[in-house]
Amino acid sequence: MTTTRQNKVARLLQKELGQIFQQDSHSLFGGKMITVTVVRVTPDLGLAKIYLSVFNPGEKSNPIAEIEEHTGRIRNDLGKRIRHQLRVMPELQFYLDDSLDYADHIDKLLKK
Repeated sequence: MTTTRQNKVARLLQKELGQIFQQDSHSLFGGKMITVTVVRVTPDLGLAKIYLSVFNPGEKSNPIAEIEEHTGRIRNDLGKRIRHQLRVMPELQFYLDDSLDYADHIDKLLKK
C-alpha cells in the first residue's frame, strides 16, 4: 500500500526524469526515445524503481546498460531539479518496461 507522499514523490520523479530523458537523449543515448512509464518509491523514499520504455532501440543493444552508465549524471541533474522538494535524493534503479511488447505479442496471438 503506497502512501500519499510516495505517490507525490513518484509523480515528481517521473515528470522530471521524463524531461531529462527528452532533453538529453540525443547526447546521452544516441537519439533513442526513452519514456518513463512507472516510478515506484519505497516507503522510506530511499529507493526509486524506474521503469522505462525504449523506442528505436537500434541494434538490439541493452538500453538499460547504456542508461546505467549515465546514472550518476542523471541523478545529479535530477537532484538539481528537485533540490527544493526533497531533502534526500533517492537511489535510482532502472528497469525495462516490456508491457507494450507483451501486449503486442498477445494481440498477434489473438488475431491468428
